[in-house]
Amino acid sequence: MSQPKIGALVGSGPLAIHESALPSLQMDLPKEAAELSAAMTALAAEGVSIERGQRYAVHRGIAFVPVRGVLTPNSALLERYLGWTTYHGIAEIMAEVTASDEVQATVMIYDTPGGSVMGIQAAVEAVKAAAKVKPVHGIVHPLAASAGYWVVSQCTDISLTPGSWVGSVGTMMTADQPVQPGMGGFQYFILTSEHAGAKRPDLSTEEGQKLAQTRLDTMEADFLAAVAEGRGIAAADVPGRMSRTDNDADGGDVFWGPDAIERGLADAIETVPEFMARIGGLYAPKPRQKSRAYLAQAEAAKAAASH
Repeated sequence: MSQPKIGALVGSGPLAIHESALPSLQMDLPKEAAELSAAMTALAAEGVSIERGQRYAVHRGIAFVPVRGVLTPNSALLERYLGWTTYHGIAEIMAEVTASDEVQATVMIYDTPGGSVMGIQAAVEAVKAAAKVKPVHGIVHPLAASAGYWVVSQCTDISLTPGSWVGSVGTMMTADQPVQPGMGGFQYFILTSEHAGAKRPDLSTEEGQKLAQTRLDTMEADFLAAVAEGRGIAAADVPGRMSRTDNDADGGDVFWGPDAIERGLADAIETVPEFMARIGGLYAPKPRQKSRAYLAQAEAAKAAASH
């Protein structure tokens, strides 16, 4: 018997989801429970533990609410098995923390590409209502896209961890249709809403290629700026150092050994034992010099023990 598809549990209605999550809808439901997400691991490192099946935790007067995975109205299986959030769950959580005298504020941690449109209004209204009573702080780690951004936009404020993404505003619908009557095979269709063409650019068109190129160039600019700052290289020089030709547009190659050092991309060539020995020498605790008073006390104790 085959495993159920994740998409079957999400439903066949309209979606507000980032395109990166579309392949996951075609995957089988995992046979084993998923491991903790990066967001949950980060919370645990700060002393906030949320067990699987637990919707939130209160720590020092703050309610911590994870919003993760592909969002659905009320899929108990996805919520309990994968730890993914449901809209009904968000509505119930926000009502509880708002009414609790123990909770002074709420932190919602977002790690979601979005999900179903059906049922989302309950979550949106619940967060909006809660924020009118107590602060609701949203932190994105690393994604709050589409339906996820729809919900986080109602928070009192929104923070992003480094490298996190928000946006992908708009809706889409997917469907499988027979190729032709009487023939085998299905064709996969995706339809986007009027103002959401950028959710899935058509790379076969000049407009789609231009949009994708803009995304890539913007991300590259951030990348090159970070390298320049981190390695102490003039920003204008970085593209040239990443190219093996005289044309900066030929950059993006990889470098190793003395070539990498010469270009300022690395500082040394050393084996793992050499590296560990060097680091150990830099940071190993220095032996403490025993004071004369300590030595005198030790000699006296030694002499007393010998009698």
